[in-house]
Amino acid sequence: MKKLIVLAVIALFGTTVHAQGLDLGIKAGANFSNITDASGLKNKTGFVVGAFAGAKFGDKIGLQADLLYSQQGAEFDGGEIDLNYVNVPVVLKYYVTESLQIHAGPQFGFVVDDNVTEVFNNIAESESFDLTGVVGAGFEFPFGIRVDGRYNFGLTDIINTDGTKNGKNSVVTLSVGYSFL
Repeated sequence: MKKLIVLAVIALFGTTVHAQGLDLGIKAGANFSNITDASGLKNKTGFVVGAFAGAKFGDKIGLQADLLYSQQGAEFDGGEIDLNYVNVPVVLKYYVTESLQIHAGPQFGFVVDDNVTEVFNNIAESESFDLTGVVGAGFEFPFGIRVDGRYNFGLTDIINTDGTKNGKNSVVTLSVGYSFL
């Protein structure tokens, strides 16, 4: 899986030389996350921060990859499940207008910190890798500011309890970014 991510990043940066518009910047925002397939859990609010690089290929199509630190998890009556990831979404963008775009693609997540073992008294642990699908929309202002809304839906189970895997990430992200180029 790591080879796939490296190839995607190389492809992105290799093709940006031939692209009409190179895009490079930073972004930050809020996550509203939960874990599906589990009862008694509520949304948890966290933050997301990172950088993005992209390219526009003609008037209608673009590609963007992000490198993000993302606080995710869920809350329950006795506390909260913390899952902190480094996420690498790679989305294909379709420009409805010059500034308004919709996008979709995969996201590759790597756990950097969690409290799953403590919350579940050593009978469960988090999976180190998470694959999610991303759908969203964004608006790019002419002066470099952009706003973005995404829904990330889990494709892989993230909690391992005695060999049984269950629970998928479900995250709504709202972010604001600034493009340097």
